[in-house]
Formats: sequence, structure tokens, C-alpha cells
Amino acid sequence: MVTALALWLGFVLDLRFAEPKRWHPLVGFGACASALERWLNRRRSLTLRGLIAVTILLLPITLAAAALWWWLLLQFPWLAVAVGGVGVYFALGAQSLAQHIAPVIAALNSNDLPRARAALQKIVSRNCDQLTAPEIARAALESLLENTSDAIIAPLFWFALAGLPGVLLHRFANTLDAMWGYRTHRFAAFGWAAARLDDGLNYIPARLCALAFAACGDGANAVNTWRKYARAWDSPNAGPVITAGAGALGVSVGGGGYYHGRWQQKPTLPGAEPNARDLERALGLAKRASILSLVVLSVLSAGVWR
Repeated sequence: MVTALALWLGFVLDLRFAEPKRWHPLVGFGACASALERWLNRRRSLTLRGLIAVTILLLPITLAAAALWWWLLLQFPWLAVAVGGVGVYFALGAQSLAQHIAPVIAALNSNDLPRARAALQKIVSRNCDQLTAPEIARAALESLLENTSDAIIAPLFWFALAGLPGVLLHRFANTLDAMWGYRTHRFAAFGWAAARLDDGLNYIPARLCALAFAACGDGANAVNTWRKYARAWDSPNAGPVITAGAGALGVSVGGGGYYHGRWQQKPTLPGAEPNARDLERALGLAKRASILSLVVLSVLSAGVWR
């Protein structure tokens, strides 16, 4: 019951308070990661140096969290609920995700493309300067679907499976991937370890998220679109999530775009061109999928821990 109660507590805290505006642990972690990257990411053996950086940043945190978590479970179970709930709260990004999508929806509804592009640029890495209204909606939709897995389903999964050390390891590894996991000259080698670790940690959660999208939307179309098109995405985890989510909504995603100055081409999925209303529908799909996953993981966690 400790794990299940902590999951629900963290989820409710995120719904109520969203992401902390000040004193967020990820801010300090990001500053440490940036300083370490500037020190290690130079000269030769960059892949090894990146692996060393990931180990330095993640291993002590994970071990300390594991020691604290097991001590609380054995000595103070109710305090474990509180500490675990706070850990889940800091790892989740459900409300933050909705808050970042809302300005894009508002700008599209008012036909203010410059404002929509500016709001979209805050949440995607592609170049948004020349995007049309359907392209803006498509990019925002892809980001929303992918981040439902990364920022909601995956933290819930790892806490259900491994408690506080699991959710912290995933959250910090995901942060390193967001900072270093780019195929640019600077990070192609150094960020390899961070990117591969994030891929591994998100492999099962991404597929659980895709299944949840199918269960909460047009299931047959979600599974069919997932099966046909997921492999066209470079990311082994973004493909199933985005294609299943788009299929569940019956809208089109994909197409090309510039990422860090490089053109990347993806197939355009069948379906209606997305718009602001579809982004609102996608928020509803993400919320239903998150609650379904929370219920299932709460039940399963009791069996895992027992």
C-alpha cells in the first residue's frame, strides 16, 4: 500500500500545484550537469567521457535514494508514503505539459501564428519560424504525445517498479538526455550514453503509454497505425507513442522538419490535419491514459513489492 498511496499522492500534488516555480531539484541538477559537461566534453574519447559523466551524476543519487527508501519502508512506512509522494510529484510533468500546450491552443484559436510559433518553440527542438497552422498543431501534438510517456507514464512506472530510486534515476536520466542527447557535433559522441540510457529506461513505459492511448481512444486505428508506422521514427520509443496516439485521435502527424539545422524526414500518417480542437482532444486522451496507467500500476505495484 505504501507504493500505491505514494503514487496517488504524487499524482494529486502535481494536479494541484503543477511544477514548482522555484527551488526545483532539476535546476540544481542541470547546473551540475552543465558544469561537468564543460569540463569533460573536450579532446578525445568523448563517448567514454560521456559515460563517466552519466555515472558520476546518477550513481550516487540512485544509491542514496535506495538507502533512504528501504530505511523508510522498514522503519517509517507512513513517512515513506510522504517522501515517495513528493518524489513522484517532482518527477511528474502532467500539469506542466498542459500549461505549455495551452498557449499554443489559444494562439491557434485566435489565428495568431507568430504567437503560436513562439509558444511552440518553447517545447520543441525543431525550427518553428516558417510553420503553418496545421504544422504548428502537428508539432505540438507530437510533443504532447511523446511527453505523456516521458513525463507521466514513465515516472509512474519506475516508481511502481523500484520506488524512490527508480523514479529519481529515470527523471535525472531523462534530464541528461534532454541536455545531451542530440546528434550535433558537440553531443553526438559525448551524449551517446545519456541517450542510450534514456532509451532503455523508457522502452517499456513507451509501449505501456501506446497501449493506454489505444485503450482510451480509437483502439483499432491506434494499434494499426502503431504497427505500420512506428519504425519510421528514429527514436525507438517516440515512434510507438506518437503513432498510437495519433491513431487513437484519428489525426495526421509526421512530415519533415529542421532539427538543429538538419532536415529530418518522417512519413506523414493518414488522418485529418490537426488543429487547436485536436490538441484539446489530445490533452483529454493524455489525461485518460495517465489515470488508467495510474490505476493499473497501483494495483500491480502491490504484487511486485509483495
